[in-house]
Amino acid sequence: MMRQDRPLLAGLSFLLLALLAASFLVGSVPVPAGQMLAALWGQGDGALVLVAQEIRLPRALLGALVGAGLGMAGAALQGYLRNPLAEPGLIGASSAASLGAVLVIYFGLSATWPLSLPLAGMAGAGLAVLLIQGLAGRDASVLLLILAGMAVQSLAASLTALALNLAPNPHAALEIAFWLLGSLTDRTNQHLLLAGPFILAGLWLLASDGRALDALGLGERTAASLGVNLAGLRRRVVLGTVLAVGASVAVTGAIGFIGLVVPHLLRRVTGHQPSRLLWPSALAGACLLLAADLLVRLLPTNDELKLGVVSGLIGAPFFFHLLLRTRADLR
Repeated sequence: MMRQDRPLLAGLSFLLLALLAASFLVGSVPVPAGQMLAALWGQGDGALVLVAQEIRLPRALLGALVGAGLGMAGAALQGYLRNPLAEPGLIGASSAASLGAVLVIYFGLSATWPLSLPLAGMAGAGLAVLLIQGLAGRDASVLLLILAGMAVQSLAASLTALALNLAPNPHAALEIAFWLLGSLTDRTNQHLLLAGPFILAGLWLLASDGRALDALGLGERTAASLGVNLAGLRRRVVLGTVLAVGASVAVTGAIGFIGLVVPHLLRRVTGHQPSRLLWPSALAGACLLLAADLLVRLLPTNDELKLGVVSGLIGAPFFFHLLLRTRADLR
């Protein structure tokens, strides 16, 4: 971490703490802040204690972890592939992770063995990243990367639709469909304990590769001459992305564009060094996801909007803007 980045990290950390507090205190039923804080420590009404400890706190912490994992994974993939449009959702990792999770839900394995949910999500994300790299290559153009990502995304989406079509009953199909929209609603400590360790491990792996990604930006030959183990870097980036994205999607459903929007917003401040972008992207990703989750709770709708829908509405226009700017740069 460079000295000039400390104010940015401090500001993002303060914003994250404020959003965590707001996420814990804001709910569908208004409760005074003093009562919620007392309930967090086991004081007051038993039902309120259960809400504070088993619903609101896990939702806030899980939202921060998932946002951090998606944000840092996006920054790491952009640095590794040297492509500004690389992002877990756009390259099919999120769709493949969703497919893995859907399969264990479809076959009922998640009910008998809860750990199978994050494991299946990580397996799907890992296969997607490896397949994309094999199809497009590490020096792929923007167009080739998008095409390879669309191919993997289409395959995963088709297989997911097949699982929905073959669902044993309408209730199971509806459950899978709602889960695919992405949400933090009704997530408990069990979800936090299932995904949290994997996401933290993924963050640690990705953050440890900052200097190597800086060197890779100069070209593979230059990076190798500087002592970077390219094969080891590839394994760590792929594994870190798999852990962070796969575990996140497995417990929240598909939440897109966090890993695309956040690094681009921060790159104006941090420059083009991946090592300076990783941790700010993690903090900003957590802030963006918590803010979006607050938005879905505060909007005056009959039913709470799905978080994946809101993130898509935020990210899709941003993606169009990046495509138009990239097209203008190529002229």
